[in-house]
Amino acid sequence: MTGPRRQELATNLAQVEERIAAACASSGRERDDVHLVVVTKHFPRSDLDLLADLGVTDIGENREQEASAKLDDGGVPPGVRTHFIGQLQSKKANAVTRWADVVQSVDRLKLVGALARGAETAGREVTALIQVNLDPDADAHRGGADPAEVPALADAIAGSSLRLGGLMAVAPLGGDPDAAFALLARLHEALVADHPSAWMLSAGMSGDLESAVRHGATHLRVGTAILGTRASHR
Repeated sequence: MTGPRRQELATNLAQVEERIAAACASSGRERDDVHLVVVTKHFPRSDLDLLADLGVTDIGENREQEASAKLDDGGVPPGVRTHFIGQLQSKKANAVTRWADVVQSVDRLKLVGALARGAETAGREVTALIQVNLDPDADAHRGGADPAEVPALADAIAGSSLRLGGLMAVAPLGGDPDAAFALLARLHEALVADHPSAWMLSAGMSGDLESAVRHGATHLRVGTAILGTRASHR
C-alpha cells in the first residue's frame, strides 16, 4: 500500500516511536516493555489497514457500533490485537466480546458479569483491565472506579471467565499527569501483590506518554499524534 496517507502515518509513527524510546531510555526501561496501542476511533477502515501494514500490532476503539462495523469490513488484520477503551454499557458487553481481545474500561461489578457471559458465549478469551478514576473532582471525571473499589473488582474478574490484565487510567483534565500516574503506579503495585499476573498498566496518551512511561506504563494509548485530528480527514 502506498500513497500520501500511508507516508503521513509512517512519519507520525516514527515520531511517536522516538518519543517512546527516549522516555524509556531516560527512565531506565527496556523499549520492549512498553506497548503502543494506536487509537483508531473516528478514523476509517483504510487507516486501520495502513497501520497494520506499517507494523502496528494493537489498535484501540471506544465505540462498539463503530468498531464492529469497521472490523466486520474485512475482519481484524492478522497479528493485530483489539482493545476496547471507551465507557461501556452492560447491554453492549456481549457485542464487544465478539471482537475485543482486551477491554480496558471495566469499572463496575455489573459489567464484569456481562463481559464474562459474553466471552463465554463467544468462546473467546477476553482480558479485562480495571479503569481507575484519578480525578479528585468526582463530578468531572471521565469514567472509572474509585481506587477503593479496585480490590473487589479485581477479585470478581479473577473469579470469572475473564482474564485479569491490570489497570487503566486517564490523567485528569488540567491536572498534573505525574501526580496522577504516580498514584496509579501505587495502586498497580498493590494489585500485583494480590494478583501477580495482572502486569498490564495502561496509561498515557498523545500529550502525556512520557509521564506514563516514567511511572511504569506498559501500554500507551495514542491517537492524535499518529492519526491527526478527525476533522482534517473527513
